[in-house]
Amino acid sequence: MKNNNEILSDILTHLDNLSHIRLDKIPEIDLYMDQVTSFMEDHLAKTKRSPEDKVLTKTMINNYAKNRLLPPPVKKKYSRHHILLLLFIYYYKSLLSFSDIEQLFAPITDRHFSPSSDLSLSDIYEEVFSLEHDQMERLKEDTKAKFDASLTTFAEADEDEREYLQLFAFISELSFDVYLKKQIIEGIIDQLRAEDTAGNTGKKR
Repeated sequence: MKNNNEILSDILTHLDNLSHIRLDKIPEIDLYMDQVTSFMEDHLAKTKRSPEDKVLTKTMINNYAKNRLLPPPVKKKYSRHHILLLLFIYYYKSLLSFSDIEQLFAPITDRHFSPSSDLSLSDIYEEVFSLEHDQMERLKEDTKAKFDASLTTFAEADEDEREYLQLFAFISELSFDVYLKKQIIEGIIDQLRAEDTAGNTGKKR
């Protein structure tokens, strides 16, 4: 079994190998569903937990459309903006419910899905992911800080147990960080939902 320092090294190497799909790599021509799933599989393979996992399937796409996360295709073809939305969904789906994603995406889809929009979905994608490099560097520094903090725990434990207990402490710190950030995101989305509900009620009056 790898020791904790080797595990940290693997984590940082993995993070260095991750990156978003650049806008110029996303096809400008419309694609059929099989082509969309193949594109996602090819470009997001490094994000999969195991080789057997699927990045995107036909069933997933149909579920996204059914749950109003994704506008329907035109003549069974998906545009570049469909792919951009699918990429956002891919990053959000492990964190948020479909209902929360729908709430968050609705203004983006309504106002910016059309390529003729003053600010298109392509523009939004480019702007959001322009933050990636700095965010990744902060994440690596924070990960190393949490790891270093974990090494100060369980000083009195038996040597045979200490390494695993410190690994457990490290994972717990990472998990607590995710938990708190998820709470923050859900709180913001709940506020957006409440404002939408209040606004719709006011209109009915």
